[in-house]
Amino acid sequence: MMEFTHKPVLLAECLDGLNIRPGGVYLDGTLGRAGHSLEIARRLTTGRLIAIDRDKAALDAAPARFGNYLDRVTLVRGSFGNLPSILSSLGVGGVDGMLFDLGVSSPQLDDGSRGFSYLQDAPLDMRMDQSAPLTARDVVNGWSQEELKRILWQYGEERYAGPISAAMVRERGRGPIETTGQLAQLIRDAMPAKARREKQHPAKRSFQAIRIAVNDELGELERLLGCALDVLKPGGRLAVISFHSLEDRLVKTACAQWARGCTCPPDFPVCVCGKTPKVKLIGKRPITAGEEELEENPRARSAKLRVAEKL
Repeated sequence: MMEFTHKPVLLAECLDGLNIRPGGVYLDGTLGRAGHSLEIARRLTTGRLIAIDRDKAALDAAPARFGNYLDRVTLVRGSFGNLPSILSSLGVGGVDGMLFDLGVSSPQLDDGSRGFSYLQDAPLDMRMDQSAPLTARDVVNGWSQEELKRILWQYGEERYAGPISAAMVRERGRGPIETTGQLAQLIRDAMPAKARREKQHPAKRSFQAIRIAVNDELGELERLLGCALDVLKPGGRLAVISFHSLEDRLVKTACAQWARGCTCPPDFPVCVCGKTPKVKLIGKRPITAGEEELEENPRARSAKLRVAEKL
């Protein structure tokens, strides 16, 4: 088995944000290599941690990661967008805190065979759940040029979405695009010379976009935000780490709506809507990594942590 070094992003800030009580029930909806989960479990005595992931590899590695703390942990294979049904199946009515570290995990990127990385040649896959039917190969070879252009622009903010999507369609007309190396080279060749000289790898944005589409990452996040407050106990905290502007925008908008309260026009003398705030925001701005963490873990550079407490 491949050995991974894993540095959980914004670890101290997450633990502080969750305000962990030793007897509470907590949930980590993105177990990964258990970096955050292990530290939550260490802080529990009579409490319980529910750790969810749709990647079987993460769950298989978890018992060794938790060691002596495993008796405090319930491992679940599933998607956090299905949170209410997962908790119902466990007989859990509500939780005292939830953490979600969005996006692809470091081990998934580092394991070239999973097809997430443009730096290693492997079959086009990119599935977080390897039992899911849709792969990156299906997207690249089967989706229309217009749909490919849309996801490259919307999910990857790729300014050369047009030429790249056109190149994909041309290439697959000669034969299927099978590997990450083939796709990365195709993307590079479709871009102008000045773009290929940029510090960022030419394929980074496109690979991100295809991964988000394959795993329906934004749809999962929307489903989570639609049910999160229903499963959180009063006084419980929701902590979400995002790495993409679209993810952060969804989280920021949801938190602002929950915290707003009255929606009556400003000129109304009294409130007639009856709406009250559902959460208190912990901090006015998202929490980001400090210089020390960035030196140790460059992947934390785009991370933003938002925390809200249910009233």
